[in-house]
Amino acid sequence: MISNAALNACLNGLSGVLLACGYAAIRAGKKNVHKVFMLSAVGVSSLFLISYLTYHIRVGKAVLFQGQGWIRPAYFSLLTSHTILAAAIVPLITVTLRRAWLKRFDKHRLIARWTLPLWFYVSVTGVIIYFMVYQIYAPR
Repeated sequence: MISNAALNACLNGLSGVLLACGYAAIRAGKKNVHKVFMLSAVGVSSLFLISYLTYHIRVGKAVLFQGQGWIRPAYFSLLTSHTILAAAIVPLITVTLRRAWLKRFDKHRLIARWTLPLWFYVSVTGVIIYFMVYQIYAPR
């Protein structure tokens, strides 16, 4: 059976893949394909958020990072940037989606230029954090 942490990492990773595909689609001028990929990324990210919050509310504890030496400040720097941007990305995604929904594509494009790379960063760093905490420096 897959752990909740592994499920969350998979959802984060899938979200990142969907974002990359959505970006490639819009660069190729395929607006409908872009829309499907981006709405799928929103759906997968929403599942992640529900899973993550449910787990942490239910369990109420975090797994402590076990790495020592130079990797420890590197990990906490990554975790800090990930956490801050994860909180900031939710309203950015909401505004970006709303502008697309209202067909205000000029304004959608302006904010999407910020939303996409930040959202992608959050997705990718979520997977990196999982590997650092649960695989590379797993508690013994």
